[in-house]
Amino acid sequence: MTFTTLISAAELAQHVFDHDLVVLDCRHDLTKPEAGQQAFAEGHIPNAQFAHLDHELAGEKVGADGTFRGRHPLPDRATFIANLRRWGINDNTQVVAYDAHGGMFAARLWWMLKWVGHDAVAVLDGGLPAWLAHGMFVSTEASPRTLGTLTDQPALVASVNADDILKSLNTATHTIVDARAPDRFRGENETLDPVGGHIPGAKNRFFKDNLQADGRFKSADQLRSEFSELIKNPETAVMQCGSGVTACHNLLALEVAGLTGAALYPGSWSEWCSDPARPVAQTV
Repeated sequence: MTFTTLISAAELAQHVFDHDLVVLDCRHDLTKPEAGQQAFAEGHIPNAQFAHLDHELAGEKVGADGTFRGRHPLPDRATFIANLRRWGINDNTQVVAYDAHGGMFAARLWWMLKWVGHDAVAVLDGGLPAWLAHGMFVSTEASPRTLGTLTDQPALVASVNADDILKSLNTATHTIVDARAPDRFRGENETLDPVGGHIPGAKNRFFKDNLQADGRFKSADQLRSEFSELIKNPETAVMQCGSGVTACHNLLALEVAGLTGAALYPGSWSEWCSDPARPVAQTV
C-alpha cells in the first residue's frame, strides 16, 4: 500500500522494518537549531534517519544576486535529491516523515518530496507522541542505508515567488493564506523576523488549527469545511508562513481534505518583509 498524506502509528508499526520503507526524523526547534539532532540521538523510531531543517531541507539564505531568499528557502534541487539518495530513497520507496510537533516540520519534507516528483511520502499522524502512545519503542542505533537511486521527476506541487504575489495584489489572482499564529499575523510579538505584519489581503489559518487535541489531524470532512470558508478555489490559493515551513502543514491539511492544487510561497514572510518596497499590513 502507498501512503501519500498521513500514516497512523498502527500502520507504521506494521511496516517499520520493511526494506522499501525509509523513515525520516524531522524534529527541530527554531530557537535551538541542534535540539532535533540531540533528541534523535537520545531516541528515535527504529530504522529512522535524521533530516535537519536548516542543513538538508533548506538552501542558501542569500541568492547569487545578493537578495535575501528567506530563513528557509528551498535548497538546490540536485543537492536535495542527492540527500534523498543518501538516505536510501529510490523511485519505489515509501517515505514516512515525523516530528514531535504535530507535523509542523515533517510536512515540509512531505511537500519537498512532492516537489521533486515523489508521491509515496506520508507524515506520521500525531508524530512521535502517537508512536509512543501506541506502545512502540524507540532506538538509539544508527540506521545507514545503501545509496538510493531516486530520479528527478516533474513536480507534483506548485510554488510561486515574491513577484507573483506582488503582481496578484492588484488583481486578486491568488488567495493568500498565512499559517503563522494570529498574534504574529497581526504584527504583534514578532521575534523571528525584523518586521511585523502580513502580506496585504492575506487570510490567517494557524497551522495548529489543523490538529485535534491529541496532535493528530482533524478529519477530512472537518478540514474541508474549515478551509472552504477561507478558500473558494484551492488552485488559486497560496500558502505561506514565516519561512515556508508551517505553510506546508496547511498544504498537507488541504490534501487530506481533498482540496488539491494550492501553491507554496517558499520565501514567505521572512523574504517578503526583507524588501521595504513590498507593502506590509498590520491589524490593530
